[in-house]
Amino acid sequence: MSTSTTTSHIKMGLFGLTMGYALSRIGFSDFGEVHRLFTFADLRLLLTFGSAVMLSMVGFAIFARGKKLPKKPLHKGTVAGGILFGTGWAITGACPSIALVQLGQGYLPAIFTIFGILFGVWVYPKVHARFFGWDTGACNV
Repeated sequence: MSTSTTTSHIKMGLFGLTMGYALSRIGFSDFGEVHRLFTFADLRLLLTFGSAVMLSMVGFAIFARGKKLPKKPLHKGTVAGGILFGTGWAITGACPSIALVQLGQGYLPAIFTIFGILFGVWVYPKVHARFFGWDTGACNV
């Protein structure tokens, strides 16, 4: 492995640890907090998430500097996939990155969430090819 690859891995690892720490401190890795987010009982995480999306939009606008970005097509499976993703997030209290944060915190039920994520990634191409066969655009299926 070259020195530049090792340096890149170290930088990405440090970024991941920093991001995991921030997500943990904000409360995104706490099932109770996520439950309150989805039931609208506490809007703190919702506002934090919305602020992060807005900040990302500003960052993309700055980097694009007025260039027109290409429009991406809405695929048939986007809505169904979004519903499945949101349902899994609401049930487990974790999206894929948060499951890793939870595991790093020692929350052992995250192992089942990670197993479910890996199972879904494994089964998706098989189900898609057999039953749907939609054009996935840039996605490799």
